[in-house]
Amino acid sequence: MIVAVLNQKGGVGKSTVALHLAGEWARREKRVVLIDADPQGSALNWSQQRAREGLGRIFGVVGLARDTLHNEAPELARSVDHVVIDGPPRVASLMRSALLAADLVLIPVQPSPFDGWASAEMLALIAEARIYRPQLIARFVLNRCGARTVIARQTAETLADHDPPVFASTVGQRVAFASAARSGRLVSEINSRSPAAREITALCAEIGRIAP
Repeated sequence: MIVAVLNQKGGVGKSTVALHLAGEWARREKRVVLIDADPQGSALNWSQQRAREGLGRIFGVVGLARDTLHNEAPELARSVDHVVIDGPPRVASLMRSALLAADLVLIPVQPSPFDGWASAEMLALIAEARIYRPQLIARFVLNRCGARTVIARQTAETLADHDPPVFASTVGQRVAFASAARSGRLVSEINSRSPAAREITALCAEIGRIAP
């Protein structure tokens, strides 16, 4: 399965979601490659920090920030169980290529009406991609949120009326994710029973229920 984590809005936590999904699948003994398609290279930086910390590699990270992803990602997928694409913000040609490669696209949004409005262009790109890939599945993921806050609930209710729908699983705004990013680790490696680790496990399980 090829999963693309995309949103034209920056700062919504795409790399956090992409890295931790890849890590959760790897923890389940799946063969995983993460494609860093963001010119900022956040996932590659995380991988390099992991090497500096002397930590073993748990999944491959490759940099492919170019608009040939729709050709290259399926080739990589032949030798692994899952490919995760950490997409770029505001680069339409790269996003189109990632969408044409993907079986599932996840759109992380923060609990704010502004994030919902900013996703309009992303939804237009998905509609365009479905002309060529009508089987493409898409879901919103509420990220960096407090699940019990009013704004999170309102955002979830707003997105519930959208196509694509929003996942029930949410990912919180937690210090553990920032600590993991700085140290080249995953939250499950820091504390496998932490709320952050449980949120990733729940998100992964929900993806499994709709996976093609």
